[in-house]
Amino acid sequence: MAVSDPVADMLTKIRNASLAKHEKVDISTSKMKLQIVKILKNEGYVKNFKKVTKDGISFIRVFLKYDDNQSPVLHGITRVSTPGRRVYTGYRDMPRVYNGHGVVVVSTSTGIITGKKATENKVGGELICTIW
Repeated sequence: MAVSDPVADMLTKIRNASLAKHEKVDISTSKMKLQIVKILKNEGYVKNFKKVTKDGISFIRVFLKYDDNQSPVLHGITRVSTPGRRVYTGYRDMPRVYNGHGVVVVSTSTGIITGKKATENKVGGELICTIW
C-alpha cells in the first residue's frame, strides 16, 4: 500500500504500539526516519533501536520504553509539517513543547536535530514533529 506521508506513518506506528504496550515495533527504513528514531533514543523516549535486514528488506526495529507502572514514557507524538502544509520557523521563533518538557524535531540545513540544538546553532528549518 502506498503511503503519502511515511514520517507520519512511522509516528503513528510508534504511538499506537506504545499505547498498546508492545515491546517493539518495526518501521520501514529511510535516512530521515533513522535520524528521528536516534533523537527519540537520545532524548529517552525509546529504549533502543536497531537496523534489521530480513529477506532483503531492511527496517528499523524500535524497542519501546515504559516506567515502573508499565505506562509508556512516550505520552504523545504529533506531526507538525505535512506534505500539504509545510511549517517552517526561524531559530528565534522555535516552539517549546510543554514548557520545555517535550522536544520538537527540526529539519535544518545541518541535518535533523532537536529544536534546542537548532536554537543553539542559530539555524531554523522545517518543523517535523513534537514529542512529549
